[in-house]
Amino acid sequence: MAVAQRMYARALFEAAQEADRVDAVSSDLGALATAGDDVPELRAFLRNPQIEPAGKAALLEQLAAGADELVRNFVRLVAEKGRAGELPEIAKELDALVARAQNRLAVELTTSYELSEEEAQSIVQTIEKASGRTVEATRTVDPGLIGGIVLQIGSHRADGSVRGRLERLRHELATA
Repeated sequence: MAVAQRMYARALFEAAQEADRVDAVSSDLGALATAGDDVPELRAFLRNPQIEPAGKAALLEQLAAGADELVRNFVRLVAEKGRAGELPEIAKELDALVARAQNRLAVELTTSYELSEEEAQSIVQTIEKASGRTVEATRTVDPGLIGGIVLQIGSHRADGSVRGRLERLRHELATA
């Protein structure tokens, strides 16, 4: 994450906190960022350096017409500063700030088979106990793991899968 994106996200987060509208601001900016991800033409338009910032700002103002006033002002400022194409990254950073402030931790659990509710809940409770935070877990299945689990928490990845162990062993043998 670029420093500028963190700075923009932090500024918006602090303004939203002062106005007591963190959830609305986060939701509205997330919706705009998702629109950029869902519509490749929009993402290409916002990232095109040949298009004037004023044109990007005008489009974003239309897209954000029903959004919170802080978000409308923010996207206009970001566009005018030539950073309209970075909205998805800024929104991601804002989400991380909101989660931290609300003591939430997003975790992705990847296993080789579908976990039962009891198994998933046990893992979540263990992470909550260790972190002291509320865990929001998403679950995915990757049969290629063979067995075990991979936890993705932010940029930290804990690979306890059989495939991961085999890859580490292969690497150790190759460098020995």
